[in-house]
Amino acid sequence: MSLVSMTGFAEAHGAHGSLRWRWEVKSVNGRGLDLRLRTPPGFDSIEAAARTLASDRFRRGNLQASLSVEPQEGARGLRVDAEALASAVRLAKRIAEETGLAPARVDGLLALKGVIVQDELAPAESAERDARDAALLESLATAFDGLRRARRTEGAKLGQALLGIMDEIERLTEQASQLAAAQPAALRERLASQLKELLENTPLSEDRLSQEVALLATRVDIREELDRLRAHAQEARRLLQCGEAIGRKLDFLAQEFNREANTLCSKSADIALTRIGLGLKHAIDQFREQAQNVE
Repeated sequence: MSLVSMTGFAEAHGAHGSLRWRWEVKSVNGRGLDLRLRTPPGFDSIEAAARTLASDRFRRGNLQASLSVEPQEGARGLRVDAEALASAVRLAKRIAEETGLAPARVDGLLALKGVIVQDELAPAESAERDARDAALLESLATAFDGLRRARRTEGAKLGQALLGIMDEIERLTEQASQLAAAQPAALRERLASQLKELLENTPLSEDRLSQEVALLATRVDIREELDRLRAHAQEARRLLQCGEAIGRKLDFLAQEFNREANTLCSKSADIALTRIGLGLKHAIDQFREQAQNVE
């Protein structure tokens, strides 16, 4: 299964009777699922069903669904408030002149609150309103399905990027492992040299030197950190293979990666190992940034 991103965009058009409309839906990163529904006055009746459509298709992300309507002459139950529209046109024209922005579009003006007014429907017309709402929700479902496809397309790219970062993390982990394997001998040589300078002519027994080296080696031993880095990398690859809604799990793994990299740097007794640790932290930061886009 492929990953699902939390970013995407889609649109869908629909019509019922003499009313035409367009849905624009987009989503960005979010800790949970949040839908902001923007509709002209008179269309509040679809909100609950719209939220159900969203929750049936998405688990995380900040979603925005905007409805633009274009009523035609004779549209029953809808009328344009000429005074409100004229005020909106004047305001849009003034803003365009002062800022140099492009003039407002008709659908944008009609979407402003109060420009389109829906007259109260008589009881006999409630069936017509229900039919209109059903058509609106059908096209919104189409838009949401398009958004879901867009998020999957973006998720596939995210998956490749994350796998590339995992390659780098594993490469640096193995480099650190090779350096760590050579640390005891290097520590012994360095410690013997330092003690010789301190003690000058006082001889140092082999047993005492071995004890000091063993003590120091314990303090800088990073084998456990390397083992945990490998285990986290293995789990990350397993999750990336599974796909679907794994964003929270990847974010948790990024924290665990970072904890081990910090410990590795703090234990490092070698400048080359410190550089590797810093490289690991940089790669882990990239991993976390990309993981935050995953549903």
